[in-house]
Amino acid sequence: MKRTRVDAALNAESAMPELVIKGWVRTKRDSKGFSFLEINDGSCLKNIQVVIDHTPEIEAVLEQIGTGAAVSISGELVESPGKGQKWEVRGNGIELIGFADPESFPLQKKRHTDEFLRSIAHLRPRTNKYGAMFRIRSELSWAVHQFFRDKGYYYVHTPIITGSDCEGAGEMFRVTSLGYEDLKKSTEEQLEQDFFGQESHLTVSGQLSAEMFALALGGVYTFGPTFRAENSNTARHAAEFWMVEPEVAFADLNDNMDLGEEMIKYLIGHVLDKCAQDIELFAKFVDKSLMPTLENILNNSFERLPYTEAIELLSKCKKSKKFEYKAEYGLDLQTEHERYLSEEHFKKPVIVYDYPVEIKPFYMRLNDDEKTVGAMDILVPRIGELIGGSQREERLDVLERRINELGLEPEDYWWYLDSRRFGSAPHSGFGMGFERMLMMITGVTNIRDVIPFPRTPSSLDF
Repeated sequence: MKRTRVDAALNAESAMPELVIKGWVRTKRDSKGFSFLEINDGSCLKNIQVVIDHTPEIEAVLEQIGTGAAVSISGELVESPGKGQKWEVRGNGIELIGFADPESFPLQKKRHTDEFLRSIAHLRPRTNKYGAMFRIRSELSWAVHQFFRDKGYYYVHTPIITGSDCEGAGEMFRVTSLGYEDLKKSTEEQLEQDFFGQESHLTVSGQLSAEMFALALGGVYTFGPTFRAENSNTARHAAEFWMVEPEVAFADLNDNMDLGEEMIKYLIGHVLDKCAQDIELFAKFVDKSLMPTLENILNNSFERLPYTEAIELLSKCKKSKKFEYKAEYGLDLQTEHERYLSEEHFKKPVIVYDYPVEIKPFYMRLNDDEKTVGAMDILVPRIGELIGGSQREERLDVLERRINELGLEPEDYWWYLDSRRFGSAPHSGFGMGFERMLMMITGVTNIRDVIPFPRTPSSLDF
């Protein structure tokens, strides 16, 4: 008989005379003549209760079953006399599919710390919290695609291996086919023998490639893994993470800000609608202010603030003396500044725009004052920067000048510059850290806990 998922059984409209449930045992309680089992198959947060009478054959199987074991249970779905559950399974047969040694299985019925669960990241999806997290992650991924599909954008698969440094920061992982001994040779010899014949790296962004497609298809987006070789051990940074990056032709900075605000609200609304049970877990046990925070974002227009005004506000506020980093013109905003603006001053998301040209990458459009660029960051409570983007520089002469000013090699960007030679047009886009979006939606404060197998400095397990 085909198995019935736990979520389908719990939401059944009527009793079922026959069904098969397969999943993992969360708890087992033995009484005289029968046993209670709580079974979860990952399809939803709740377990389904199984009541099964003892027979010599069933008792023999039950003796081998403990927390964590994979089982198959046949029986009927009946109304439950217990509180808090509509249905339960009255079992008449049980099969042990996968044994779990009760002495060594690390997930027992107690609270485990996040630090401990990171050390067993291969098993933590079986807990309530992380099962909920990764169901939400899956649904949020789908929502990203739905949002852009409904707007008529096209999904572009941009390269993971690249010869270009999009950000110009140099914090890139090198990709090579050379062995250890070959890497001791001179740079010239290495490049001659390496797979691509030039330095290659894991991408830090799909933006430059996506721009090419926006200038052909109108509106596109990428959604994939990106990599930063930044030796940062903060709760917000990882070496491998996922980015959502739309690029839109004939769109200016204001259009870009509108798109970012619209997308954030859409994604929150979608998850609250589709993952209510899982979100409730985080609202109860992780962040009791989660729902008011999300409702505040949904119900308010985002504040829009020029960078110069943001610096002035930060430098004059009462909290300025308590900042670890001074808010000063010509410096990027720190997380403490971003959170102050969104959490304390405006008490809602803030879009800071028009940053000094000196602190932004070459591809951002130079404003008429030639001191600032058409960049924007969307700052949200508890997280700080969630989105970073800009109107792109569509003028060939200005773009070439910026590349040279930053000491980059124009030859590395010949194909990018071509797009400004042949039918250039104003366009804009941004990048949203997918894990940061998950942190905002769930109230989780460490990026390691919203990605299945986190990649951070000196951490490459699993």
